[in-house]
Order: sequence, then structure tokens, then C-alpha cells
Amino acid sequence: MANRASSKLTTVKKSSSKEGEGDSPSRLIDARIKELSDWRGEMLARVRNLIKQADPEVVEEWKWRGVPVWEHAGIICTGETYKNAVKLTFAKGASLEDPSGLFNSSLEGNTRRAIDLQEGAKINEAALKALIRAAVALNLSKKPKSA
Repeated sequence: MANRASSKLTTVKKSSSKEGEGDSPSRLIDARIKELSDWRGEMLARVRNLIKQADPEVVEEWKWRGVPVWEHAGIICTGETYKNAVKLTFAKGASLEDPSGLFNSSLEGNTRRAIDLQEGAKINEAALKALIRAAVALNLSKKPKSA
């Protein structure tokens, strides 16, 4: 069931949707980055920038009580933050080629794959952008039902 914005958005931990009232998903992601105010915020900002570079048509969403989500014809990936990691979870990661071996988490599932980035992690920017583009291409190849 859809979560309606029934109360004021007072923190970035509240959820928002396109039709909901309050801050836009992009502003909520900005607020999350600022709220973290440590290496995790910096890392989330870096990967967000790389996602936007890889796919200028990406749509930012804010789902599941505060998870940044990047979409293009479906979910590309999410950007969860934990105490010791920023986790990029690719919704259809198991179906993507990963020649650079970026996926290092959630490897056992049949659908998702994730990249856990710890403090000080170096990002292979070219490989991450290629993975983003591959996820978009996969989403576009699986046309959703006509709206």
C-alpha cells in the first residue's frame, strides 16, 4: 500500500512519493547527505554524482522510510547507509555482467547484487558508470506494461 504523506516531513527519515506533499526526493537525498556529515555522506554524494553522470535521465526517488533510489524504466539501484558502509544495491544485479568485480555483497541471491563501500574505499568510476548504464539498458529491454 502506498504511504501517503499524512504528517509534516520533519526529518529525512519520513518517506515521500511523487504524489505526496513535502520535500522532493532530491531534496531529501540532499538532506540525508548533509545529515550524515561524515565519510558516509561524502560517499553517498560521490556515488550519486557518478549515477547522474552515467545516466543524465535518472530519476531520484525516496522510498521505504528513507532510502535513496535511482530509477530509469525501473529501479537501477538504492543507496543505503549503515554505520560501516554505504551500500549500493542493484535491483537486477544478478542479471548484469560485472567484469570489474564491483559486486561484493548480496552475492547469494537470484536477483539483487550490492556494492558495499567502506570508509576510504576507492571507486572504480568507469566500472561503476558502466554498471549503471548496463542496469538502465536491462530495464529498457524489459518494457513495462503500457501506461
